[in-house]
Amino acid sequence: MAKPASRTASRPSSPARHRGRRWPWALLLLAVTIGGLVYAFRVPITGYGDAGTAYSARVACSCRFVAGRDLDDCGKDQLTGMELVMLSEDMEERSVTATFPLVSRDTARLKDGYGCVLDRWEG
Repeated sequence: MAKPASRTASRPSSPARHRGRRWPWALLLLAVTIGGLVYAFRVPITGYGDAGTAYSARVACSCRFVAGRDLDDCGKDQLTGMELVMLSEDMEERSVTATFPLVSRDTARLKDGYGCVLDRWEG
């Protein structure tokens, strides 16, 4: 009598079979770790974001509307570590808005007799 075919003969070995299932768990673990770090450091991140955007908006507004330089040239004056802060201008309002994505945004406007002044904070 012929032996029945073994079921394990057609299946790949156990380590090879489970290797393809590890990467989703690794991505999940990475996402949870990053989320936990962002949550743990949320206060310093928002504090640095608020200070960085307020400083950048005020300095860039003065550079643009008081000194008369181009906004791209004013962006070169940003301090080290502020590479993620983006600047945009509104010529009609004579204002510059600095944005740190998903964290903070501040606007400074040129006011006659005062120079560039930050808008009121809603905090």
